[in-house]
Amino acid sequence: MLLTGNFPRTLDEKQRVALPKPLRAAWADTAEAGLYVAPSTDGSLALYSHASFRRLAERISEAPTAGTDVRAFGRLFYANASSLEIDGQGRIRIPQELAKWANLQSEVVLVGVGDHVELWDAVRWQTYVAQHQARYDQLSEAALDQTAKVSR
Repeated sequence: MLLTGNFPRTLDEKQRVALPKPLRAAWADTAEAGLYVAPSTDGSLALYSHASFRRLAERISEAPTAGTDVRAFGRLFYANASSLEIDGQGRIRIPQELAKWANLQSEVVLVGVGDHVELWDAVRWQTYVAQHQARYDQLSEAALDQTAKVSR
């Protein structure tokens, strides 16, 4: 399941956001219902299927725990991660502390990032895109160069 696209949405007063049909369809193919939400980078939140969350947990557990950064990340990540259910109307409810973490206002954007989806405040996402889009070619070269090094 490859998650792509960006989907503007509204976060209601109960911290619920409706998942777009393409994302619900992609997640419906997974064996387990529900999602995980956790803090992500650059002020966003990450939504993971159970399988994607498990793969990330395996990567984290393989990191050397002697490093203080690894321990601190694990603690912050797992302490703030939460399991979510998709309701009958295709919505998820973002825990209040995570909504505060990402400074989510009423307008949000869901962004497909391969194996997970990021949830951004709409203004923060627009700012991020404006800051990085002009460097797309450089970012592409750096990312693909790193990928090539890992696969060698």
